Amino acid sequence: MRLFVTGGAGFIGSNYVRYVLENTDDTVTVFDALTYAGNLNNFKGLEDNPRFSFVKGDITDRESVSAAMPGHDAVVHFAAESHVDRSIVDPDAFVKTNCDGTNVMCDVARRVEVDRFLHISTDEVYGSIEEGSFFETDPLGPRSPYSASKAGSDLIALAYQETYGLPVVVTRSSNNFGPYQFPEKVIPLFVTNLLDGNKVPLYGDGLNVRDWCYVEDNCSGVDAVLRNGVIGEIYNIGAGNEEPNRFLTDSILEILGFDDSMIEYVEDRLGHDRRYSIDTTKARSLGWAPKRDFREALEATVAWYSDNRWWWEPLRTKQG
Repeated sequence: MRLFVTGGAGFIGSNYVRYVLENTDDTVTVFDALTYAGNLNNFKGLEDNPRFSFVKGDITDRESVSAAMPGHDAVVHFAAESHVDRSIVDPDAFVKTNCDGTNVMCDVARRVEVDRFLHISTDEVYGSIEEGSFFETDPLGPRSPYSASKAGSDLIALAYQETYGLPVVVTRSSNNFGPYQFPEKVIPLFVTNLLDGNKVPLYGDGLNVRDWCYVEDNCSGVDAVLRNGVIGEIYNIGAGNEEPNRFLTDSILEILGFDDSMIEYVEDRLGHDRRYSIDTTKARSLGWAPKRDFREALEATVAWYSDNRWWWEPLRTKQG
């Protein structure tokens, strides 16, 4: 199969590309605009792989997408603006990329008649839940410009399936962590801060709960949905590792040999959802299940950032 992977130079996208190249015979074309979170260094070691190619392009640019997509069997659409804090400061960019860009992608894909269009989304589209877990059939309740733009993009993709018969499937994943994650996100931010001897900024009381999924487990789930998911259906992907941010922070501190004196409590984020939780029964029915233990995966992630300063130090300089 010939895959067209948008946003493949980002965190989850680049890990997915590596997963596909290591576990299948598929060829992969990455289509990425190389905005601040897109990084060609994420492909280190893949440059000479004959099944891998890269095209620089923006998903909102119909001409570029139309030139690059033909000849591919499936689209895996990761490309998105994805940081909640940035969406609060600059919501326009999120609506343009996530909604306008998804519309362009779907329209071109139906015109070139791809066999499958996998739209990558997030559990944040459901909003916060005090008890229990969200199912794929639950109504959406996004509470930030980021999650609202992703909810909009989900509906755009699914509307193309209903209206035009575009073979769409959707995944909604919980919080991912692992190698190659831009250091504005909480785990790489905290790890790299501590490696540089700086404190970690913890929002509010630190009791906001997220389900932490190791990126390789998410990628295997995404791939299972691509190949075996039912057209028009949505699949939640998560690991069942629901922990408050304070527990996550304490775990990172312990792994790196620090105590809680390195925590700096900061004013809570606007519209900060209290708890995310998704039911993953539907994805597991495809034969998928997460494999990595949370603590072991977190230790491996901390070790990766400790061993790869060459990758993240220039990004922190650019970020700051």
